[in-house]
Amino acid sequence: MYEVVVPKSVAKQVRHLPVQVRGRVLEKVTALAKEPRPAVCRKLVAEDDLYRLRVGDYRIVYFVDDGNQRVVISRVAHRREVYR
Repeated sequence: MYEVVVPKSVAKQVRHLPVQVRGRVLEKVTALAKEPRPAVCRKLVAEDDLYRLRVGDYRIVYFVDDGNQRVVISRVAHRREVYR
């Protein structure tokens, strides 16, 4: 099992999401503890060890640290804003 780390800034981003999206995002984040690289995730080309997970029009961007068995969520935002 991996430890999922959600920094305060990311928790604030999640709180500001629409209610119906927030629940789905939290389910996906929780599932990352069991499988940090699910089949539906994509590796970001420009960055090393950064992955994205799609939740409707929203994206979860995260880093996988295999050495410490941690998943660090770096950003949760709408797809038009997440890569800026």
